[in-house]
Amino acid sequence: MKQEQALRRGVDIVVATPGRLIDYTKQKAFNPKNVRILVIDEADRLFDMGFIKDLRYILRQLPHYTRRQSMLFSATLSYAVMELAYEYMNNPQGISADPENITVEEIDQVLYHVGNNVKPNLLLGLLKRETWNRLLIFANTRNGVEMLARKLRDNGHAALGITGTVQQKKRLKIMQQFKAGEVKILVATDVASRGIHVEDIDLVINYDIPQDPEDYVHRIGRTGRVGKSGKAIMLGCEKYVYYLEAVEKFIGEKIKVEWTDEDWYEKDLSRPYRPRQRRTESRHSIPSPRSRLSQKTAKQKRTSHRGSKAQPKRA
Repeated sequence: MKQEQALRRGVDIVVATPGRLIDYTKQKAFNPKNVRILVIDEADRLFDMGFIKDLRYILRQLPHYTRRQSMLFSATLSYAVMELAYEYMNNPQGISADPENITVEEIDQVLYHVGNNVKPNLLLGLLKRETWNRLLIFANTRNGVEMLARKLRDNGHAALGITGTVQQKKRLKIMQQFKAGEVKILVATDVASRGIHVEDIDLVINYDIPQDPEDYVHRIGRTGRVGKSGKAIMLGCEKYVYYLEAVEKFIGEKIKVEWTDEDWYEKDLSRPYRPRQRRTESRHSIPSPRSRLSQKTAKQKRTSHRGSKAQPKRA
């Protein structure tokens, strides 16, 4: 309500998520025709999170690109991002910031080759062997994050998972706990990692090798900040090791390989993990007209069948 009232009174700068901005636009609280400067931040991640339709809707409501200044910030320039830029911007010019400064020298990068079936055991062993106070672990999928966070908790580690599907309120609470040190381990996907700005992360573990080489740079960049030293460990299993070559080509160096001993693998005390299935329809959802018609027809047939009586045969 306070936001709506402020928008109706008039403001100079509006910072919003696509969905909330569309809501206020439809409620006539925000007038997009008055916009003179547009800034789209983290465009690639907005695309990954499924906001492309919302962005296009907002851009269609704005003044023509010849009557506004537009700026688009993106860590990666995919074809989808470039298409959006050329469609809704006026002869955009590309600017790259330090494209050659890819990795931080203070970060010690290590690679362990490991079988996928014993990756959790090696991870638990590394947590015992390494020195750390605040730890960030990356997985490639939402199910992977949820699985790892639960395994770590079952094995006595204070860990929480964060993905792009986590609601904003819960996400902020998780980040506050991580910053305050209440939670020592945060497990995240690449989509969620862009919003992680926490100092003093001693160790980053790439539980999965990222499919996009640039994501590797963003991952390890969470440690070794402000001139401090940091360490980044990558686990290369048979499922994701095929992406290793692209990562090393992108950073322009071979990642140091170290080999493990049998005593590095800790016993996994966690329960078997079963991925949660998304429910497509609520138990209390309203059936469609066609569904209601089918139910009505079936009910009539059952009633007709019950009401019918066998007729005696005529001689």
